[in-house]
Amino acid sequence: MAGEAADERAVRAERAYKAAPAGPLAGVRVVELAGIGPAPFAAMLLADLGADVVRVDRPGGGGLAVDPRYDLTNRNKRSVLVDLKSPEGPGLVLDLVDRADVLIEGFRPGVAERLGVGPADCHARNPRLVYGRMTGWGQEGPLAHTAGHDIAYIAVTGALGMIGKPGEPPAVPANLVGDYAGGSLYLVIGILAALRHAGAPGGTGQVVDAAIVDGTAHLTAMIHGMLAAGGWQDRRGANLLDGGCPFYGTYETSDGLHMAVGALEQQFYDTFVELLGLGDRAPARKDLARWGELREAVAARFKTRTRAEWTAVFEGTDACVAPVLSLREAPLHPHLSARSTFTDFGGITQPAPAPRFSATPAVVRGGPAQPGADTASVARDWDMPGLTAKDEGA
Repeated sequence: MAGEAADERAVRAERAYKAAPAGPLAGVRVVELAGIGPAPFAAMLLADLGADVVRVDRPGGGGLAVDPRYDLTNRNKRSVLVDLKSPEGPGLVLDLVDRADVLIEGFRPGVAERLGVGPADCHARNPRLVYGRMTGWGQEGPLAHTAGHDIAYIAVTGALGMIGKPGEPPAVPANLVGDYAGGSLYLVIGILAALRHAGAPGGTGQVVDAAIVDGTAHLTAMIHGMLAAGGWQDRRGANLLDGGCPFYGTYETSDGLHMAVGALEQQFYDTFVELLGLGDRAPARKDLARWGELREAVAARFKTRTRAEWTAVFEGTDACVAPVLSLREAPLHPHLSARSTFTDFGGITQPAPAPRFSATPAVVRGGPAQPGADTASVARDWDMPGLTAKDEGA
């Protein structure tokens, strides 16, 4: 009975998957070799936009220590189980590659080649394949074969050193700056550009080498320009956008919560100090020697009311002030709620797909893919009877 119930759930999930709007990448087929971090997130982004992403999971798992039902980076995907170290494993992946437009892998350099699914193996089967490689250090260089995580990658690019208060250690920005901004998003940009080239007359497939160090360094382009022009000091908490400026930062309220201030332009600053209650009593904003005095005055005012009270004061104005919300509070914010920035699917509140498209909307059409749960549907849709034959033989 339990098996029948599971089969029924699988059928319902497949129907919902096919009935949902397709998105701008409808018709694009992606093979994702299972991993953790930025590669699965990049594949999720492609899946959110309508690509048919088949995640090749390894028997026994090997992902993050989280229940697969809650791994949102695997939403909108389908999963098959393939042991790449088995005699038939590489062949099954190459059969998928035959039918795919994109492959994504996040192994250390050389691992995919040793497994028999490297770029040369794949392009021999499908010359137009876009082969996306996601690593921290890149495919070559002195550190290419060493382990690492987001914090190390952003450390050497100078990005981590910019974040935090002067005289204190750099503040760790979760793994958003390296893994996802410098890694996943650059991999997706590269894949989309390479897809366009592959589909053009005379175009071919190619390898996209997306390294977190490269993407993160690229994100600091504007800061390097300001540094060269003398408009940025190479130290923390001394600049316009790094917390050094008293009208661009965060302040504690009377209830121990915080407000974020970004009143950079003069007209926004004027509104800010007026609503804050400082008005003409605020020290001159352009006098850097008095920035400390201005910060103390602003901090003292914010401590006189709660976050909710200050939110009510600034909401709907051009003061560029907002409450600092927690992850659980964010979906309840009136603006985000009105835009459906977050959505509920399968009992999980989660960010909705972004960006938005007027003609081909992207939606969450499936929950996190469960390892191996979609073997039958992928075998049918991709004309891959070998996938089910593998399971039947087991």
